[in-house]
Amino acid sequence: MRGGPVLERRRARAGRLFVAPNLAAILVFMLFPLGFSLYLSFHSWDLFSPPRFVGVANYRRLFSADPLFYIALRNTAVFTILTLVPTVAVSLAVAGLLNRKLRGVGVFRTVAFLPLVASTVAMAVVFRFIFASDDGLANILLGRLGLGPVPWLTDPQWAMVSLSLVTVWKSVPFATVILLAAMQGVPENLYEAAKIDGANAWRRFRSITIPLIRGALSFVLVITVINSVQAFDQAYALTGSNGGPETGTYVLGIMLFQNAFRFYEVGYACALAWVIFAILLAFTLIQQWLARRAEAEL
Repeated sequence: MRGGPVLERRRARAGRLFVAPNLAAILVFMLFPLGFSLYLSFHSWDLFSPPRFVGVANYRRLFSADPLFYIALRNTAVFTILTLVPTVAVSLAVAGLLNRKLRGVGVFRTVAFLPLVASTVAMAVVFRFIFASDDGLANILLGRLGLGPVPWLTDPQWAMVSLSLVTVWKSVPFATVILLAAMQGVPENLYEAAKIDGANAWRRFRSITIPLIRGALSFVLVITVINSVQAFDQAYALTGSNGGPETGTYVLGIMLFQNAFRFYEVGYACALAWVIFAILLAFTLIQQWLARRAEAEL
């Protein structure tokens, strides 16, 4: 009996030793940067001179004295909508097709998931050549169809559409993986009972599949919005560091990059980062509340 408590203490001590490196990594690479960025958001710092405390001046300037913030916020909202709706719709369709028991469906699953392993920057560079105004593949194909060239990257509105298309192409495989995994967990007997009752494929998908994968669908919505609001690398590689043409793709990620690493206003950039965090936190909480309310009504 005496060996029992001693053995438990040894096991507990060994467990703490095993998790200590992970906890240290979280502290050094996550908690400390978060706390330091919050500290810097109340300071003015240019990376060279010591930080100077300015209180809420950075936040006041962001909301009342910087018109570029509202341009970036509007562009990010438009970009999020243009990315979210096609990503969810295409992912649902692709996951529904891949969920069928057909011969050779494994090959199609592999092809559908290939964009998931591609580098975002490399992908954006490739699409930059595809969307070239004169000799880009997209305009060449449109010309063969008898359509005029499209200013994909030279017109502000088309540049936003191009950025959204690239992001959707990159986001669909991940969302498809999540939704397909959820669809494969739906009991098959529900579909068989619906077939006996005369429900067609669309009715089965709408009345059985969608309600039973609502949790995965909610997760895809949240992750897609978070990735869209935080978008930077594809915008930087596709349209440059200025968010051009004009301010067509000037999203919050580009604004954050410019203030931190071009203008060396690190405190102001940290304030912007925490505003982005607050926006995403509010959206996530609202989405979770709506998801729980919808599940309670089932």
